[in-house]
Amino acid sequence: MEKASIRSTFLSPPLRLHSIPLPPHLSLTSIHRLPILKAIKAHSFHSFGEQTRASKRLSSWDDKPYDWAPGGRRYYLDEQDVVSFLQHRSRLIPFEASSFNSATYLWKKIEDIPEERRHNLLRSVKSSLITKAWEVAGMRYQDAKLAKKSGSQFLSNPKSSGKTEEWLCRTSYGPALVPWLDSFKQTFFRAKDGETYGRITLGSLLPFGLANIYKSPLYFKVKEVAEVMATEQPCDLAYEFGDGNYNPLIFPDGFPIPEEHKWPFNDQLVIYIRHAGPGIMVAQAWQEGRSLEQVPKKFCGEILMIKDYFTTSNDRHRIP
Repeated sequence: MEKASIRSTFLSPPLRLHSIPLPPHLSLTSIHRLPILKAIKAHSFHSFGEQTRASKRLSSWDDKPYDWAPGGRRYYLDEQDVVSFLQHRSRLIPFEASSFNSATYLWKKIEDIPEERRHNLLRSVKSSLITKAWEVAGMRYQDAKLAKKSGSQFLSNPKSSGKTEEWLCRTSYGPALVPWLDSFKQTFFRAKDGETYGRITLGSLLPFGLANIYKSPLYFKVKEVAEVMATEQPCDLAYEFGDGNYNPLIFPDGFPIPEEHKWPFNDQLVIYIRHAGPGIMVAQAWQEGRSLEQVPKKFCGEILMIKDYFTTSNDRHRIP
């Protein structure tokens, strides 16, 4: 009876994994690691003449942290867990939704990714999913323990080691007035007044002819805030750009001299931050206006920020 059951399993058409309702402890990628489904997956590969590759996946002892896409591209399962959860979150929440915090699950999945590979999420997380990441990170404040965690020890602890910390950023869509601003770099540093500041670098991302206009440094000051002013939604931090005329004497030696921000960065631009996981933050940027009568408006889409593991220096001074 048992042999007949196993035989019928392999003779039946392969399962469509994405049609199976999954409990919260499983993901669309980790389910491929289950032994019986790995065997079924191997059977489907067999029909395409991939017997050798399939046989290597039959044993959980030989399980690899990555898989191969049909086109031959390698992708890591832990990174795909994050993407799959953001994409299918509504279908993965259990019936007792009150017992499940999406932000906790996302934090754990990000934590599973080695920090030297987290930058791959900039490429694999689609623009629409960056907005979902902002929404999920907002659920972090419902868990008192999780709300105390930070995606950056440099920002949360003024006494942390290191002179600078560098991050890679991508927006879900660029500002309507400057659509080319869909990705940039940011560097945090400690100033001589003891406060934390940062600088956004556009660099080679600028279209031809604009490099000279926006060559001045885009400095901002990092402050702890509890909510986004325009929406009253919770957040952790804010970057306040002001007019850019910061005191150059408080900046570390060798840093570019501050200059007045150019349009459209001179209209009281504020970026609000939510911690999403270790080395990961999501943000919203708002133009709050220099006039009290001015209605705040979003500057661009939501922003995904990932710590640059390769260039961040914890033991030597870097000039951004």
